[in-house]
Amino acid sequence: MVVDTNKEIRRAVDTGKVSFGYKEAKKKLLAGEGEMVIVSANMPKNERETIKQIANIESKKFFEYPANGMVLGSVCGKPFVISTMLILEEGKSKVLEIQ
Repeated sequence: MVVDTNKEIRRAVDTGKVSFGYKEAKKKLLAGEGEMVIVSANMPKNERETIKQIANIESKKFFEYPANGMVLGSVCGKPFVISTMLILEEGKSKVLEIQ
């Protein structure tokens, strides 16, 4: 079964709990919160590597969104660029199934 990435990310924003931003995601991951990290394709490499390492240490899923932060922001229904988002609760979405 193929999961529609954009639809599931939007459903997670609408029905679950999500936090946006690199600093917020890093802080919550280090506290053991969250289930999955999603980063945009144009996120600075050093920040992406830091978040990826923390996610691996904390055994959280990591997904690199194939488009830039502006597209990720519009998928989430936000009028700003999103470089990093942390799925705290998936709600009614199947976002944790995206590869």
